[in-house]
Amino acid sequence: MFSKVQRQVCQKLTGLQQHARSVANITAKSQAVFDRESKYGAHNYHPLPVAISKGEGVFMWDVDGNRYYDFLSAYSAVNQGHSHPKIIKALTDQASTLALTSRAFYNNVLGEYEEYVTKLFGFDKVLPMNTGVEGGETANKLARKWAYNVKKIPKNKAKIVFAEGNFWGRTLAAISSSTDPSSYEGFGPYMPGYSLVPYNDLAALEKELQDPNCAAFMVEPIQGEAGVVVPQEGYLCKVRELCTKYNVLWIADEVQTGLCRTGRQVLALMLAVDHEGVKPDILILGKALSGGIYPDKMAACLLDLIFAYSWFSSVPTLPGNLNKDDS
Repeated sequence: MFSKVQRQVCQKLTGLQQHARSVANITAKSQAVFDRESKYGAHNYHPLPVAISKGEGVFMWDVDGNRYYDFLSAYSAVNQGHSHPKIIKALTDQASTLALTSRAFYNNVLGEYEEYVTKLFGFDKVLPMNTGVEGGETANKLARKWAYNVKKIPKNKAKIVFAEGNFWGRTLAAISSSTDPSSYEGFGPYMPGYSLVPYNDLAALEKELQDPNCAAFMVEPIQGEAGVVVPQEGYLCKVRELCTKYNVLWIADEVQTGLCRTGRQVLALMLAVDHEGVKPDILILGKALSGGIYPDKMAACLLDLIFAYSWFSSVPTLPGNLNKDDS
């Protein structure tokens, strides 16, 4: 896992972001960008005072022509660099032929994408989605359906366990499983069926998994928004062991950590769970999966979980977009 030095680097980067706010020399051109967004956009974020207008590779330029190294990488969505020519070409080639079919029809690209990603990550089935939180919602639905159809948990009694400090989005389900007041305050009543345990606390986790109504444990292998929190060595192995022991699904949320975000050899360690050689029952991927160009997320799972559905009832329109599958 990450070393102490790597953790310290993350802390230093946070300090640099805070410093940038206080010393930034704001020009009239940049201020006009800030003012327009402030006037017409909903205030749901606190961006750094930089108005970006161009990106290429590891660099970004603001409206005044200043160049920056992009160490944020759009929260990991731009692993491949900005405006990667291979990705741009794939998108433009596909868009000039066919862009969207919805899932009402077959197309000649989706199956190729599904075969590639399932073989790459070693899962049996995949469902493309649009956002990371949509992948998490789908994983929750799949776990509940499996709980009722396979584990035979009584109707409406299934429970999904999360780790404290988690972040997987801002939908009602996501904030109902959150411990961050800035995410959930003012949005009650909250959705039932969720339970929380301290992150990296195996004893507390085992106690929750012993509940016969426990359907799944959803966890980030390395917590992102909580501050890049790395569990103790062997934590993921024990999670796999406990979930198997108590017949509970393990959902790995690798939206931020997936696709070579955690170091070492690229091909050998595509996922954070690969560091301990374990495999979850459901895998959620996103961000870097998109190439930083088009919203693209996915939930992958093992074959017996899909059989828990008589019909997979999660069919949005835009995952039929051929651009995301082709890129």
